[in-house]
Amino acid sequence: MEHIARFFFGVSGNVIALFLFLSPVYGLPFVSPNNILVTTINGAGSVIEAIYVVIFLIFAERRAKVRMLGLLSVVTAIFATVVLVSLLALHGKARTVFCGLAATVFSICMYASPLSIMRLVIKTKSVEYMPFLLSLSVFLCGTSWFIYGLLGLDPFIYIPNGCGSFLGLMQLILYAIYRKNKGPAAGAGKGEDADDADEVEDAKKAAAAVEMGEAKIKVDDDTAVVDEPAVVDKVAAQV
Repeated sequence: MEHIARFFFGVSGNVIALFLFLSPVYGLPFVSPNNILVTTINGAGSVIEAIYVVIFLIFAERRAKVRMLGLLSVVTAIFATVVLVSLLALHGKARTVFCGLAATVFSICMYASPLSIMRLVIKTKSVEYMPFLLSLSVFLCGTSWFIYGLLGLDPFIYIPNGCGSFLGLMQLILYAIYRKNKGPAAGAGKGEDADDADEVEDAKKAAAAVEMGEAKIKVDDDTAVVDEPAVVDKVAAQV
């Protein structure tokens, strides 16, 4: 479970990084005028997310690191393609629409990435892997940018962030339902997780039984060695 969660957050980090790399491009003056706030906040976010990805690559296992480097290469290639096409092949309104669509698609992917965690919460009936502050931040951030996009009549801002606000609200509702269950064993009475827990418990019992058996054999052997001279003396006395 820990490995799956770690890999999930690594993938999410790459998707978020892709979204944040594209959003500053959409907010540039020659792409979408009067959107400087989009450029500044997402530019700062790009730096922070890049740091997250570097930290993940430093401490991840070799297999996860190789897989993540492959995903990062794909992310970089898509980003470079979007930038080159928008700068060299498109102009004016076409450039705005192209960059806006790209940013919208990947921002929706970013907001949708916690869906697997929401599924895990429902399955285990535990909020251990869905921190409250993160869910609250997703809701507040999505709602703020949704309102900003509505006021500016910018569909490339209010559509993805409206989705983010809705998904953030769903996370908060799930947290309210399962907030009292924060242990990994909260849903361990059913399904695959319970089977896995039973298998682990059986393995522990089997290992303990083997150790006890070996100890019993050793004790019996020691007893035999100690008692053997007494038996010999008894037989000799009878003779």
